Amino acid sequence: MISLKVNLGERSYPICIGHNLLEQSELLTQHIPGNSALIVSNETVAPLYMDAVEKSLSDIRFKTLILPDGEEHKNLNVLNSIYDTLLENHLDRNTTLIALGGGVIGDITGFAAATYQRGVHLVQIPTTLLSQVDSSVGGKTAVNHPIGKNMIGAFYQPRAVIADTNTLNTLEERQLSSGLAEVIKYGLIRDINFLEWLESNIGKLLDRDPAALAYAIERSCRNKAEVVAADERESGQRALLNLGHTFGHAIETGMGYGVWLHGEAIASGMVMAARLSNKLGWISENDVSRVIDILERANLPITAPEQMSADKFIELMSLDKKVSDGVLKLVLYKSMGNAVISKDYTDAILRETIAESYSA
Repeated sequence: MISLKVNLGERSYPICIGHNLLEQSELLTQHIPGNSALIVSNETVAPLYMDAVEKSLSDIRFKTLILPDGEEHKNLNVLNSIYDTLLENHLDRNTTLIALGGGVIGDITGFAAATYQRGVHLVQIPTTLLSQVDSSVGGKTAVNHPIGKNMIGAFYQPRAVIADTNTLNTLEERQLSSGLAEVIKYGLIRDINFLEWLESNIGKLLDRDPAALAYAIERSCRNKAEVVAADERESGQRALLNLGHTFGHAIETGMGYGVWLHGEAIASGMVMAARLSNKLGWISENDVSRVIDILERANLPITAPEQMSADKFIELMSLDKKVSDGVLKLVLYKSMGNAVISKDYTDAILRETIAESYSA
């Protein structure tokens, strides 16, 4: 097992990465300070991994809640069902919420933990590549609103993240590729050596080579942990982790939650950010091709959905959390492996970028 640490003073916590971690009951129970817990999962993950988590809690009073699967269910109505379960079972403020699933389960369970009785304990057990390398780490929790993705949420850190790489064996290929988008992102924004490794090993990751996956997860989590430790509440450099996300969230909202997977939308967004950066003279055409090539090899979209007009993109992007005083700042490439947060673009260049993004 590999153990990393998110350094946040008294709220520091471990990220545990390895095989068969769900079979090691003490790994979970040591992070449950009280004598009660609620395991929240979904219809896809629960049949596969709920039994293993329940066995770990044999000496703890626990309840389970199984939610519908999909981004379209990450909303206030489904969130309320978590509160209902907590209240109906008289679970107090010393209970622990256990998020067993992908990014949607982690986000919605995390937000419930942040807000139930003003905050209860939380453990993340991510079961998708995307959640293992990104959403389970760093304390971002949220639900979606019909007008904007992740617009209702809180920063709330877990007590631990337990990433059992065996869960990736049951992940469908589209979900695996979606997770690779976030893995590739770390190379593009701050870790050029990792990007070069990914370019040489993307085939191994798609083939689920255990050693390659373990390395990619560790390297991604290490990058995420460093950024979060330096800027927990996204007042500065943590926003760089949103490369492609402003464009991508617009796609997810505009197309309807769940139509495009998160990583698919982010991949398209990272290409759009590359095109815009090129227009500003920061990266070359070859660099843009390099971004496109690795995403394409990961079986990810590299174009924008034709169903969304440039006007629709700009309307939805104006709701992004990086809008400050009416100005939208975008995460762009100053060079490969070096992202920046910038407003140094014009509306005309943005529209031109979107217009060119409907074809490869």
